[in-house]
Amino acid sequence: MSGVIYWLDMAGVIVFALSGVILACRSRMDPFGMLVLAAVTGIGGGTLRDLVLGVRPVFWVTDPTYLWVILATVSVSLVGFHYIHRLSRGFLPVADAFGLALFTVIGTHKALLLGTSGVVAVLMGMMTGVAGGMIRDVLAQRVPMVLREEIYATAAMAGGIVYVALQALDAPLTFAIAASLSVTLGLRLAAIHWHLALPVFAWVTVPPKHQDASAPLSTPQKAKERVRMIRRERTRR
Repeated sequence: MSGVIYWLDMAGVIVFALSGVILACRSRMDPFGMLVLAAVTGIGGGTLRDLVLGVRPVFWVTDPTYLWVILATVSVSLVGFHYIHRLSRGFLPVADAFGLALFTVIGTHKALLLGTSGVVAVLMGMMTGVAGGMIRDVLAQRVPMVLREEIYATAAMAGGIVYVALQALDAPLTFAIAASLSVTLGLRLAAIHWHLALPVFAWVTVPPKHQDASAPLSTPQKAKERVRMIRRERTRR
């Protein structure tokens, strides 16, 4: 199963690197910008995970194949730039959802192998899945999806919890991987398709019913008063 985990990790790197390339194209970046976004998306989450867990050196230093895979993904994307440019707007979230599911399983699995508790393993799985995308969005001057009301980090947490629970019950590793992938990917794709979102909590300011006439007018009130004055002048004419 170590070979299966390794190839799942590689698949996640390719998918996330491709999502970085797509966002770089839409942000009108040069080839170096594409490479940077692809790299931070593909290995950023795993790098932070290894640093937090105290793994030295981090995984891509031990195995530079990850870097070559990212470089190959960017190179192929440059050749097929026109095809990538024609992809629909919905392709990036879907590709990101697959990367999220794959990296959540990888991060949770690696944390458990290092002897962490179940709670820490779930957090490491979520970090592996969302951190790279957060760095990518910040570099592209976008609000990261994990900070919006979309079901994103929640899907990663759910998938991590399923994996940890099944491992605690001594379920077969293949079943635990498949179940975790299905839960994370299913929740994320359902959120994309049906526009599901978490509730947003914000302070609501209720304007007073009767405003003091001597109180200074706000900018919107000044604009409304200006419109009223113009209408009165037109009526007099």
